[in-house]
Amino acid sequence: MNLRHLSVFHGVAKAGSVNAAARLLHTSQPAVSRELRTLEERLGVALFDRLPRGMRLTEAGQVLLSYAERIFGLDEAAERALRELADVEGGQLAIGASNTLGTYLLPPFVAAFHTRYPKVSLNLEVGNTEEIVKGVLDSRFALGFVEGRVQDEAIEAKEFQRDRIVAVVAPQHPLAKAKGLSVRSLAESPSILREPGSGTREIVERAFTRQRVVLRCGLQINSSEALKRAAMGGGGVGWISELCVVEELRSGHLVALKTPRLRLERPLYSLRLRGRHHKRSALAFLQDFEHLVANAR
Repeated sequence: MNLRHLSVFHGVAKAGSVNAAARLLHTSQPAVSRELRTLEERLGVALFDRLPRGMRLTEAGQVLLSYAERIFGLDEAAERALRELADVEGGQLAIGASNTLGTYLLPPFVAAFHTRYPKVSLNLEVGNTEEIVKGVLDSRFALGFVEGRVQDEAIEAKEFQRDRIVAVVAPQHPLAKAKGLSVRSLAESPSILREPGSGTREIVERAFTRQRVVLRCGLQINSSEALKRAAMGGGGVGWISELCVVEELRSGHLVALKTPRLRLERPLYSLRLRGRHHKRSALAFLQDFEHLVANAR
C-alpha cells in the first residue's frame, strides 16, 4: 500500500462515488477506478460495495478508513503547524513571564499585541524564573521574560531594561520626610522583605552586606502585592521592584526613600531557545515589545 492508493481510497470514501472522487482529486474516473482496484487486489479484500447509486464501505473499508483519517489528519495538522511558523496573522503563541514582569510589565504589551493581531491566540503564563526557564527549554513557551541572569547555553538571553529595587513607606511613616537618610538608619528600621530565595531579597541583603550593615527584617511576605499593601498600612520599609509600585508612588499612597549609597538594580531579560526556528508571531511580539520598551525610556 502506498500513500497514492490510500489517498484515492480516502477520496472515494469521503466523496461517495468514483466520479465525485475524481473531481476532488483532480484526476480522471478511469484512473481512480484503476488505483482503487489495485489497492483491493494488494490487500486481498473488497473495500467498497458497488451500488447502482454510489459506493458503500465494506467492513474492511471502514477499518481502513479509520486509519486513513488518522494519517491524513496528521498531514493536515503538520501543514497547519508549518503555516503558523510563517504566518503572523494566526496560530497560537505561548509566552512565559516571571511574577513581577508577568503581573506588572507584560499585560499592556500583550493587550496591544492582541489588538494588532487579533487572530493570534496568545497565552501568557506567570510563574517563578525557574519555571519560565524550564518552559523555554522544553519549548512550552516560545518566549520568556525574567529578572536576573540565566546561566544556560541553550537559551539566548537579551537584556532589554534595568529594574530598580526601591525602599517604600507609607506617607505617615517616620522616615517618609527624613533628610540625609543613612544606610544604618534604614537598616535599623523594621523592613518588609520577600521570602528567602527571592531575587529581590537577595539583591537588598547583598547591598547592605557590602555596607557592612545587617538589615532588620520586621515582616516577611512572599507576594509583591501583599508586601506593598503592608507598606501602605505602615508596616515598615518595603523593599520592592519599582515596576510594582508605579501607581502607588504617583498617587502618593507610598513614598520612595532616597538611598544615595544604595543603588539596587537588576537586569531584565527576554529569553528564547537558541537555534530554534521561531514562529513569525513570536518574532513580531518580540520586535514590538523591544520597540515599545525603547520608546518608553
